[in-house]
Amino acid sequence: MRGKELRIVFMGTPGFAVASLKALVENDYNVVGVITAPDKPAGRGKKLTESEVKKYAVEKGLKVLQPEKLKNPEFQEELKSLQADLQVVVAFRMLPETVWNMPRLGTFNLHASLLPQYRGAAPLNWAIINGETKTGVTTFLLDHEIDTGKILFRREVEIKNNDTVGDLHDRLMEIGAELVRETVDALAKGNVKPVPQSEILPDNKIKHAPKIFKEDCKIDWTKNVESVRNLIRGLSPYPAAWANLVHKETGRTVPCKIFFAQPVIAVETAQPGTIDSDDENYLNVACANGWLEITNLQLSGKKRLNTSDFLRGFRHIFEYHFE
Repeated sequence: MRGKELRIVFMGTPGFAVASLKALVENDYNVVGVITAPDKPAGRGKKLTESEVKKYAVEKGLKVLQPEKLKNPEFQEELKSLQADLQVVVAFRMLPETVWNMPRLGTFNLHASLLPQYRGAAPLNWAIINGETKTGVTTFLLDHEIDTGKILFRREVEIKNNDTVGDLHDRLMEIGAELVRETVDALAKGNVKPVPQSEILPDNKIKHAPKIFKEDCKIDWTKNVESVRNLIRGLSPYPAAWANLVHKETGRTVPCKIFFAQPVIAVETAQPGTIDSDDENYLNVACANGWLEITNLQLSGKKRLNTSDFLRGFRHIFEYHFE
């Protein structure tokens, strides 16, 4: 059987998932339904906002379901009526067994890491934060525990020295979309042998990728240059690494997001958080073993700026330090 002959239900919510849905729809795969998150209030006016997946699905005339609860009997009956042969999940919530076990070919998920490494909600962020030089995408069959099912395919990708999580997100989104198509075709033909993750565990040394909270994003300038730089890259552009600018005399505190930084060759060291600047073009900050040049940043409530534009509006930066 060919992949395009399967009845496919797609499940996803953010922009990352749209690329995979688009790859199926625009290559004439039979997507009989799309499951996505309910519309949510957003912005100052709390206007109901549709998910990126819903916007695309509606544009293409696809049937859309938006259950509040996946265990709802009415939703499950409607899902069953779609008679899917296969379900594809990209950036969606955890499914109950009654849902993922419904199609005859099961349900597979696209995950943005080389499983079994970096199971969890933020694999791209943690890969960069931890200084990895490679990552990738994995398709695997859903099982009882999150991100632990049998692996179908993996694609390895280099993490470049200046990659931010935004750069990596965009590359893997497209590579993942192609892997989704390949996986659908292989499952339709029955020529893929799922591999238990236990067979490729690297000495049981699993690195996890838990959800990121605000305190995870705070910069610790007492760490070395590379660690601080990796944190900044791994959180840029969202949710963004941050630190407080503190006035040396008054103690005035100004929250500041930092989006990119480069190591600076310097002989002298200084107290971590110390600022060195000409007040016009450059802004260097001391870490434990050297200096970082901040090239892109944003004060709370202000626009994101490159450093020279930032310094034009924030005079006497040398009167502050970072903490």
